[in-house]
Amino acid sequence: MYIHFDSWQEKYKKPFGAIKVDRPVEFMLEAYDVDVTSVELYVYADGKLIPEIVGMENKSSGRYYATYIPRKSGLYFYYFKLVIRQHEHELVRYYCANGGGQGQLIENSEVLENNSYQLTCYDKTVNAPEWYQNGICYQIFPDRFYNGNLDGYIEGKKRDTFIYATIQDDPMYIRNHDGSIARWDFYGGNLKGIIKKIPYLKKLGISIIYLNPIFEAASNHRYDTSDYFKIDPMLGNEKVFKELLTKLHKAGIHLILDGVFSHVGRNSKYFNFNGNYGKHAGAARDKNSEYYPWFSFERYPDKYRCWWGNADLPVVDKNNPQFQQFIYGEKNSVLAKWNQLGVDGWRLDVADELPDPFIAKIRKNLDGYRERLLLGEVWEDASNKVAYSQRRHYVKGDELDGVMNYPLREAILDLLAQKRSAETIAKEMMKLRENYPLDFYLNSLNNIGTHDTKRVLTALGGDVNKVKRAFELLFMFPGVPCIYYGDEVGLSGGTDPDNRRFYPWGREDHGLLEHVRSLTAKRQAEPALIKGELTLLAGEGFFGVGRYQAGRKVVYLLNASEKPNEFYADKLQQFHDEWNLRAMMTKANGKEFGPFESIMLTSDNC
Repeated sequence: MYIHFDSWQEKYKKPFGAIKVDRPVEFMLEAYDVDVTSVELYVYADGKLIPEIVGMENKSSGRYYATYIPRKSGLYFYYFKLVIRQHEHELVRYYCANGGGQGQLIENSEVLENNSYQLTCYDKTVNAPEWYQNGICYQIFPDRFYNGNLDGYIEGKKRDTFIYATIQDDPMYIRNHDGSIARWDFYGGNLKGIIKKIPYLKKLGISIIYLNPIFEAASNHRYDTSDYFKIDPMLGNEKVFKELLTKLHKAGIHLILDGVFSHVGRNSKYFNFNGNYGKHAGAARDKNSEYYPWFSFERYPDKYRCWWGNADLPVVDKNNPQFQQFIYGEKNSVLAKWNQLGVDGWRLDVADELPDPFIAKIRKNLDGYRERLLLGEVWEDASNKVAYSQRRHYVKGDELDGVMNYPLREAILDLLAQKRSAETIAKEMMKLRENYPLDFYLNSLNNIGTHDTKRVLTALGGDVNKVKRAFELLFMFPGVPCIYYGDEVGLSGGTDPDNRRFYPWGREDHGLLEHVRSLTAKRQAEPALIKGELTLLAGEGFFGVGRYQAGRKVVYLLNASEKPNEFYADKLQQFHDEWNLRAMMTKANGKEFGPFESIMLTSDNC
């Protein structure tokens, strides 16, 4: 008995991946050496209990066909029901898969809910600016990058802080008995420092900078915003910010800001718990404050709704009309101010905490400006994300241009640490590609480290060779590669706050730096690495990434093993597309790859 369907091959499902609303999807299931009475396609719209049932026609021996047209955007889940005659009995079986690709035949219908294929249906294609899609991004934690003052003077020193004397010190917190942070450490990085390092960024091949928050705040990370309309004095002022924008744009570099709209700081001008902004200003000081309706108090003023139990971060009501106008109104709003100054895009912190209509309104606001970008912080598959018991709709086309690709980071690190097999990782990454609309997928902000994760060097046990492979994989996958400041020169660090060390100026790993520079140059010179489609290969310890566009082909092969390994193309399984890469890879047949050795093949050298 042979029953087969593969959602990653257009022979069985066409078109591949997500589908635009009102577009037909063609399905084909093969059933050979078995007496099949009937085959039906069952399709459930997300949240619906009653499926649509589509009979499949046996147009050729053993091949059953059906067409389905989704009429509304959102998620659909599907499987196949077969009635099989065996020994004069009719047996009901179900063909399904947890995710995508090849499935399996099961008997128990009760497990179908968690083992169905996903079909993503979107309203419209997102159109991220070309500068973003073609770019290479660099994430800067401003306090830890560079002090642009000639004498190293630290401006705008804050209350309740201590200042490190040297940049070689390790980050730390001084905490109260309850675990809250009593004193913050500051290193003195500022906007002037970024300006002075523009030549370094250009030489590295950077065309986009993503800055962690720069607005006035009490902490060094500044996710506790005190004033959305004011640059933090330790970083500079609006005049310096304008200079930064001007010089970045002159150098062909675009700027993305971090939008922290889920919560504010406990001692912000909006909440003002300690009275830093006056005894009678702010929601915690005056119930008649214009900001009072933004917050939810269980016991006034000291017990209130805060982000993940962190009293330093009072949560803002995103459904409050006044707050909505404050953030994205047409006039005098936060977005209006900074967009009019020339900011190129926004990354929305904790997008899960922002209601879909709130994000959609931000999107609409940005559409009023030329070539503005909107990204979201989402750690999982954004197509089927559930937050606070609500299915999110990030990929429908009216919210985000793309999301941060944390699943890719996890896959790369697990592959190089040999925590999961190459086959398992290939399937997981193909599942993500299948679930995203192509343009949304190409807009992913790919990373191997951020301010919220271990440094890549530390995560890979200090093995610089593996770090080089991690960067290679980062640049091979569809999406925009983003380098977390210092990763390109071997900066180490564990979890927060250790992952926020000062950039090691004068102590860089220049070998690693030159390797990363070579990768940025390759991406800029190779169109297939920017907008090419993806296929993955795995088997016998090898992992492969294939990209192709308009006949141009690029293949990356990695021995994902601690042992030497001999390569043969026919031993690798290829995922997605009828286009066969094996012929292209035969040049490498018989080659012995050392541990974690890699090569790149192109249409030119094969």
